This record gives sequence, C-alpha cells and structure tokens, in this order.
Amino acid sequence: MKPTHLRAHLALFIVNTFYGANHVIAKGIMPNILTPNVFILLRVAGATALFWLIRLFSKSREKVERKDLIRIAACGVFGVAVNQLFFFHGLNLSSSINAGIIMTLNPIMVVILSYFLLKEAITPYRVAGVLLGATGAGLLTLASSSENPELAVGDLFLLINAASYAVYLVLVKPLMSKYKPITVITYVFLFGLILVALFPLTLRDLAQTDFSLLQGVVLAKVLYVIIGVTFLAYLLTVYGLSKLSPSVSSAYIYTQPVLVIFFAILFAYIGFTEDYTNTITAQKIFYMILIFVGVYVTSLKRKN
Repeated sequence: MKPTHLRAHLALFIVNTFYGANHVIAKGIMPNILTPNVFILLRVAGATALFWLIRLFSKSREKVERKDLIRIAACGVFGVAVNQLFFFHGLNLSSSINAGIIMTLNPIMVVILSYFLLKEAITPYRVAGVLLGATGAGLLTLASSSENPELAVGDLFLLINAASYAVYLVLVKPLMSKYKPITVITYVFLFGLILVALFPLTLRDLAQTDFSLLQGVVLAKVLYVIIGVTFLAYLLTVYGLSKLSPSVSSAYIYTQPVLVIFFAILFAYIGFTEDYTNTITAQKIFYMILIFVGVYVTSLKRKN
C-alpha cells in the first residue's frame, strides 16, 4: 500500500472513532442543555469559522469556478444541513446504539446512488446485499417502534441522515479531484451554515437557550463535537476522499457500531456520560450482523 493511501485509511479510521464517541457524548447534551437545532448551529458555525481561518492563512487560495458552485451548494445541503439536522434530531429521539447500527447502511446507499448518478452496474451480489441490509434496518426500526414510537421516528431520521451523507460522498468526489480538500470543505460548510441558520426553528431555539449551562464537562463535550467531530472529522474525510473512492471511504462506517458500544461501556464506567449500555441487546447485535453481511455481499464482485 502506498504511504498516501495508508495515511488516507488512517484518517478515515480516526474519523469514525470521532463519530463513535460522538454518538454517546452528544446524546447526553440533548435536549435538556441544547436542543438539536442549537447544537447543530453551534457545531456548523464553529467548524465553518475554523475552516475559513485556515483558508485565510493558507498560501494557496484557490478560486472556485462558477459552474462548480451548484455542486458545492448541493454538498452543503446533503453533507451539512440535511445530514446534521436529521442526525441530531434522530439521535435525540433514538439511542446511540441504534444510530451506530443504522449508519452502517451508508455503503449500501452509496451503491444505490452510484447506480443512478454514476451509472455503475448493479450485480446480483449487490441486489442481495441491498436486500439483506434493508431487512436488518427494517427489523431494527420495527423493534424500536414496539418499544417506543419515538424510537421509530428517531431511527427513520437516522436513515434519512445516512442517505443524505451517501449523496454527499458521491457528489463531493469530483470536487476532490479538482480542488484542494480545504477549498472544498470551506465552501461546503459556508453553504451548509447558511441553510442551517435559515431553518425556521433554529433562531427560536437559540433565543430560549440558557448558555450559562455551558461550562465544565458540558462545555468540553460541546467543543469536542465542534472541533473533533466536525472540524477535524470533515477535514480528514475530504482528505481520505481525495485519495480513495467513495465506496472505500464509506466502508469505514462498519466500525461505528463497535466503537459506539466500546465508548458507551467506557464512558459509563468512568462516569463521563450516562449509562447507555442497557440499550445494547442481543437482538440489536443480530440486526447489526445482518447489515454487516449485507454490506459485505454488496462489495463482492462476480467472477467471470
């Protein structure tokens, strides 16, 4: 493996480590301290400021061609605004474990979107894999609805989030081949911030937020989400995408459920977050394995 590819793989693993911990950390902040809308606004605004700060002091300031602005705006819609809004609202209603499992559907969604947008062939293996993954996700959502209707709504939001991120991965790849990662992510987040700020409920929730609660451990968790899960994670993701294909990049999402379970146990043990280990069940692990098998079968190539 080339050193550049090795660094790209390492970057994507770090990204999913950030995300795995985020499912547990962010869950404890919403909705009592920050509503999902305010949390998203702080996250996107903070990351956007950091991206533009780097661009300001960068020696090479690329100019984006006008014809690419529509694609960048679309990346802002699917990769930031829709993605973040549905993820945080979904996580608020569902469980961190469910979020980690549902995100593993992303590679399957990339395959489906690649067929429609990039005209990639759909093989029998891919059809079987999509059906297996969809079955796992469907069973998980049905199980959630039997526990609590809110969980089912949260799972649906998380599915929309995963689909939105899959669209982003497919749309952003051509931009990665044309511009530097920092150029792409800076403009993508600028468009995303505008859209999040225009979301009708954001300003209402912002006016009702008690920012005096943001101190100590709570503030540390919010800064982790802004700097680690958003700024560094997106920067490392676009770096990985500049070296690897969207399907390879999305495959790292396999690690998220395992990492979520690991961080749920670790953080509960040290008292850093609430104890979410009660949401880890044998039934959910079975659905996770079903989705894993579906994703694996989707990646198989038919022999000549």
